[in-house]
Amino acid sequence: MEFVTLNNGVEMPILGTGTNTFGKVDGDYFGEVTDDTTELQSAIAAGYRAIDTAVSYRNESTVGKAIKESGLPREDFFITSKIPGDLDHAGSAEKVEATLNASLEALQTDYIDLYLIHHPWDNENEMLQTWYALENAYNEGKIKAIGVSNFDQDQLDIIIDNARIQPMVNQIKSNVEVWNDDIIEYSAENDVVVTAWAPMKGTDEASRAILDKIGAQYGKTWGQVLLRYQIERGVVVIPKSHNADHQADNLNVFDFNLSDADKEKIASL
Repeated sequence: MEFVTLNNGVEMPILGTGTNTFGKVDGDYFGEVTDDTTELQSAIAAGYRAIDTAVSYRNESTVGKAIKESGLPREDFFITSKIPGDLDHAGSAEKVEATLNASLEALQTDYIDLYLIHHPWDNENEMLQTWYALENAYNEGKIKAIGVSNFDQDQLDIIIDNARIQPMVNQIKSNVEVWNDDIIEYSAENDVVVTAWAPMKGTDEASRAILDKIGAQYGKTWGQVLLRYQIERGVVVIPKSHNADHQADNLNVFDFNLSDADKEKIASL
């Protein structure tokens, strides 16, 4: 595994697993939560230690259960969760504290490695009050790193310009549909690490054919090529699969490097 170092010195695995459909009936995002840990157990057995969840996924308890069942020390894992950007969970110190405490309880842990504001909203003051509450929790040791998700440049500036503690991560969509190069570059300029959610989505038959041709040179699949492309530009990736073989394949991306020409082809997709 390779790591990125956040601006507070915390090391974060550059590859983890998404979980938004894990532990639910039929693997449906909106399905009933069953706390079935099958997918997480196969991911952990394959070597995943970074696990990305969120309050809105409703499955923090599934993640906590899987980590307990693994028998591995809590400190072996890097857990990311996210607080919803709504007034049921955020906007004031009291609501943030209640939401965070519920996350800690569900995850069966006394700290979360990374806690993000899941998405921005229109009220700048409420967003800042949420951020200040996360800063307090960070100072108390309940959170090891703090950041945002789905923030564009202007929204990120609101936090950067007013924060006592600078954001450490911005989790955004980045894949063939939209690479989001501008916000990735801007985040890096401000020492904010970018995580790409859905990094393998958006490929059509034509783009897969190009990626397959590139992968054939390295003995890799189109998906492995996509993940490697993001990793080589310093972007954390959190692919998700319910299939144990695919989970293992997604981890097998650290033994090759893409040529500049290949990266140019991928960037143009």
